[in-house]
Amino acid sequence: MTHVFNPTSLREYDIRGIVGKTLGPADAYAIGRSFATLLRRAGGTRVAVGRDGRVSSPELEKSLIAGLNASGVDVVRTGMGPTPMLYYAEATLEVDGGIQITGSHNPGDYNGFKMVFQHRAFFGEDIQTIGKMSAVGDWEEGTGTVSDADIEDLYVARLFEGYAGGSYRIGWDTGNGAAGPVIEKLVKLLPGEHHLLFTEVDGNFPNHHPDPTEEKNLADLKALVAEKKLDFGLAFDGDGDRIGAIDGLGRVVWGDQLLSILAEPVLRAEPGSTIIADVKASQMLYDRIAELGGQPLMWKTGHSLIKTKMKETHAPLAGEMSGHIFFAHQYYGFDDAQYAAVRLIGAVHAIGKSLTEIKDAMPELINTPEMRFQVDESRKFAVVDEVLDRLEADGADVNRTDGARVNTPDGWWLLRASNTQDVLVARAEAKTQEGLDRLLAQIDDQLAKSGLVRGPQAGH
Repeated sequence: MTHVFNPTSLREYDIRGIVGKTLGPADAYAIGRSFATLLRRAGGTRVAVGRDGRVSSPELEKSLIAGLNASGVDVVRTGMGPTPMLYYAEATLEVDGGIQITGSHNPGDYNGFKMVFQHRAFFGEDIQTIGKMSAVGDWEEGTGTVSDADIEDLYVARLFEGYAGGSYRIGWDTGNGAAGPVIEKLVKLLPGEHHLLFTEVDGNFPNHHPDPTEEKNLADLKALVAEKKLDFGLAFDGDGDRIGAIDGLGRVVWGDQLLSILAEPVLRAEPGSTIIADVKASQMLYDRIAELGGQPLMWKTGHSLIKTKMKETHAPLAGEMSGHIFFAHQYYGFDDAQYAAVRLIGAVHAIGKSLTEIKDAMPELINTPEMRFQVDESRKFAVVDEVLDRLEADGADVNRTDGARVNTPDGWWLLRASNTQDVLVARAEAKTQEGLDRLLAQIDDQLAKSGLVRGPQAGH
């Protein structure tokens, strides 16, 4: 027996597609067979399996487990919950790997699989290997068992363990995503006053799309914080691995700004340690880490890439603009928005000012959101290479960690190829509007030289 995947579903960090079109139960079964085969050949025998609250998740879970069992691996079902709860199960139960069925922050008709293999991120070539093994039916045969582990209460207790925050009035919006039940239990343990929005899990996402990095999705949370005069608000994506936040005035505290706050108590506890952020982060963040006595490290965008780099550098904390926050300090090193929320409350308390005051004190910089524009897949990386070659010929100050990040007296701009879509991503940040205009003109100039226009954007 063999199986061929829709090539668009085998992504850089996970396997993901539109259910009934590019992804279905047959794919789930093949993933189970291939993953189990790889695990057995590496000496493993058991896998934890969790799922998010999407309508298609139970059916995909059934097929995935059948595939894992048919290749001789035992399955421990952890049930419905956020992706970090599955990561927690993989880190603490006696298992050799974990798979979460989730469409992450995509619309409701999407679903997918995020994987952990013997406590390491499973991505890139690993995912291509699943495709190759399935295409030729290179699968071990066997029979496996299925058992259940009720870990939600253990996970919530672990989130609260070592809580060092004060008492605040907070709004929480889980957007009908998988984090809802965990947040309901967590706030019962936290001191203060807590107001919850959309904690009922509904895979149709009836209230708003569960992606807290898009400001329009924070409208309900802003209204709640304003109406109740709360200290701040916290929001979560569909599978609870990305966090969003607003201060008491309803202003968004972006991913890099959150990291600059979270870094403060961590660097008090571990002076001089490395803090990692992705290439899309503000210069303000790197300057702030250095000011606090830490070693700022700019790294490639992508949660699997960041997790891998953290292990290599023993960094206690890392984060991405997209709201993935990774704590190895007093935690396991994976991205967990529920844990990041608890640590944020603690950091605000440790700093001794309100989140609104902390936001006020941040340097005033003008920056663009992420600008995305469609480009032919075959040209995606080539355009970035052409831009890099021209910039270096001109003697520009360029960082090549992930695409081209160019420093100028006005500020900086970034152009990189997305690992997951056929788009180029650009971002710019300057001290003044005039400076920003000059940076955007440089981006336009470079794109034009490669035959592209920064025209209609493919969503942000």
